[in-house]
Amino acid sequence: MNLAFIPSPSISEVHLGPLPLRGYSLMLILGIAAAVWLGGRRWAARGGEKTVVTDIALWAVPFGVVGARLYHVITSSEPYFGKGGDPLKALFVWDGGIGIWGAIAGGALGAWIGCRRKGVALSAFADAVAPGIALGQAIGRWGNWFNQELYGRATTLPWALEIDPAHRPEATPDLATYHPAFLYESLWCLGVVALVVWADRRFRLDRGRTFAVYAAAYTVGRFWIEYLRVDEAHHILGLRLNDWTALLVFAAAVTYLLAATRRAADRRTGVNAGRLLQQVDATSSAKN
Repeated sequence: MNLAFIPSPSISEVHLGPLPLRGYSLMLILGIAAAVWLGGRRWAARGGEKTVVTDIALWAVPFGVVGARLYHVITSSEPYFGKGGDPLKALFVWDGGIGIWGAIAGGALGAWIGCRRKGVALSAFADAVAPGIALGQAIGRWGNWFNQELYGRATTLPWALEIDPAHRPEATPDLATYHPAFLYESLWCLGVVALVVWADRRFRLDRGRTFAVYAAAYTVGRFWIEYLRVDEAHHILGLRLNDWTALLVFAAAVTYLLAATRRAADRRTGVNAGRLLQQVDATSSAKN
C-alpha cells in the first residue's frame, strides 16, 4: 500500500450558473493565454508589436484545436467509430483527448495564414513563440489530472498518482497508484522553456532555429514519457504510434537545425568576406 501519493481531483468541473466550467478546458485556456503572453513579450523584444502575436493566435489556436482533436480521433478511433462507439463524442473536446502533434500541425497552418495576413515571416514568428508553446503545454497538461488520464505504469513512488477505479486499466489492483506522466511532461516542458530561452540568447538563433530547438527538446521527453503509458494505443514494431511520431519530429527538427546553422555560418562567412574586400578596395584607393 502506498501511503504517499498525489490524490485524484475531487471534482472535474464547477458550474457558474448554468455554465459548466471543466478543469480540463480551464487549463487549456490558461495554457493558451500563457503562450500568447510570453510570445507577445518576446516578439515585442525583437522590435515588433506585441498585438501581432494575439492577432496571429486568433488563427493559430482554432486550427490547433481542430488539428489536435483530429489527430486524436484518427489515431484512437475505436471509442468513436468502433464497435459500440459514439461518433458524436468525437466533437466533445472538453472530455479530453487531443494530440499535440495535430495541435502543432494545425497551429502551424493557422499561424501561416495569420502571418501572411500580417506580413510577418513565419520562421520569425515561430522563433518568438517557441518558449511560449512549451509553457502553454506545461500548464495545459494539468487538464489531464482533472480528467484522470495520461498516467503511466503502476508504482509505489511517493509522487505516484491515485486514479479512481473508473479511469484505471482493466485487471489492476484496487490500491494501485501510477506514474504521473502528465506531471513528468509538465515539468519537462518547463525545462524546455528554460533551454530554448537560454539557447536563443546564447547563440542568437533565427530563421526557425529556436523553434527547431523546442521541437527537438520536447520530443526527447515525450518519447520516454510515452513509453511509460499503459492506456490503449496503436503499436508499430513494439513502439507506440506517438513514439514513432516523436522520433520523426526529432529527426526533422535536428536536420533542419543543422542545415539552418550551416546556412547561417555561410552567410556570416560571405558577409565577412565582403567586408574584407571593401577594406582592401578602400586601402587600394587610398594608396592611389
